[in-house]
Amino acid sequence: MTITSHFSRRRFLGSMLGLAGSTAAPFALNLAAMGQAAAQSADDYKALVCLFMAGGNDTFNTVLATDTPSWSEYLRLRNTGGNDSIHLPGVGETGGVLPIVPATAQAGRSFALHPSLAPVKDLFDGGRAAIVANVGTLIQPVTLAQYKAGNVALPPKLFSHNDQQSTWQSGLPEGASVGWGGRLGDLLGTGNANATFTAISAASNALFLSGRQVRQFQVGQAGAVPIRNIGGSGYLFGTTQGETALRDIISTAGDDMMEQEHVATVQRAISSQSVLSGAMLAAGAGGVPNPPPYVNPNTGASSVNQLAVQLQTVARIIGGRGALGAKRQVFYVTLGSFDTHDRQKELHGDLMARLAHALAYFDATLAALQGADVRPQVTTFTASDFGRTFSSNGDGTDHGWGAHHFVVGGAVKGRDIYGAFPVTGLGHALDVGSGALLPTTSVDQYGATLAKWFGVADSQLADVFPNIGNFSRRDLGFMTAA
Repeated sequence: MTITSHFSRRRFLGSMLGLAGSTAAPFALNLAAMGQAAAQSADDYKALVCLFMAGGNDTFNTVLATDTPSWSEYLRLRNTGGNDSIHLPGVGETGGVLPIVPATAQAGRSFALHPSLAPVKDLFDGGRAAIVANVGTLIQPVTLAQYKAGNVALPPKLFSHNDQQSTWQSGLPEGASVGWGGRLGDLLGTGNANATFTAISAASNALFLSGRQVRQFQVGQAGAVPIRNIGGSGYLFGTTQGETALRDIISTAGDDMMEQEHVATVQRAISSQSVLSGAMLAAGAGGVPNPPPYVNPNTGASSVNQLAVQLQTVARIIGGRGALGAKRQVFYVTLGSFDTHDRQKELHGDLMARLAHALAYFDATLAALQGADVRPQVTTFTASDFGRTFSSNGDGTDHGWGAHHFVVGGAVKGRDIYGAFPVTGLGHALDVGSGALLPTTSVDQYGATLAKWFGVADSQLADVFPNIGNFSRRDLGFMTAA
């Protein structure tokens, strides 16, 4: 086998190690000792949960300006006869949207949430949720004139799903290998007894969690995914010797380096699965309660909300933080189908309901996790490819740029909107085309505010967010002091 200079043996072995979510930390954990060590610094635990809305969330239908000029413009451009508008005839002049009153008034403005976000309104009103206005990928502050002139550095490949998902999660377009969640793990994961459980995805593989040293560990609804047929069932091909034989085959290496690395990866995968399975809380009675049924606002049908299930898995792992010896953990969950070019009203309404249902469930679960309120130690924040256009295509919206986002948790300075909420309409100073917003807050600033709460020193922020030095504000103020 020939390994080219473009994909070295070292990189190949690193990729294999990534499959097991491993690092050089030892896997033969003494759980009792780890639990004791964690108990001595239990108050020092913190977790960040990235909730990625894949596809590009329509921010104009999520957080709305309802002062008379803004609402009139919304109805003029969104109430086109298609499904793009949330306007509900017969439910009042604001179409059933849910008014919110930020603690910091913005002169002449009033605001509301989508009708399906009632549980998020409760979190907002209760002071455990905040809104950060007009966040987007930026390299440096940009004016509309500079954008049009093309004489300032801009993120490459704007409005492209893959590239902007990558830029949100890493700072670079598609092809990047390290995300800012992973970089946080690199800095702070050394405080964990086992760095393997620093960056954990309860969804798919996420660039956000990939670090320079820390590699993400993926879990499913049942926890760590085991290697099939060696999980202790005792039978393989109808014989008790089968499982032992398979384990020996995949765990024994000769003199070949590649074979040895493969075996090491397998052994770490087996060990980490065993450790996590023994540490995380059970699902259901006696552990982390199962999410209540989700009701589709369009059909009234009940179903399982997979986003809530992902957050249940996160809660179960957080409940096992003592046994894992974890002080800092970064998690990733996702909700898809936000690319609402069509059937806007129906599809987006359902997505907002799923988002709200999951966030409310997670908040209630963390409020009584093992009899304790851990909400001050866990912060959940939303992210997405980009916002969408304000003008409608008749039945939906197209790719945009800046967007509003939610931050939820007990350490959040809630019941407020951070950043200047943009003018509603077309042709204003932030309209880059069809009402798509030129961001006024960068992802770097948004992430840096979370990172400082998480424990990253101001002098270390540039290691996580290379462009943060281009912005005058590194802390947007929506988190309590660390």
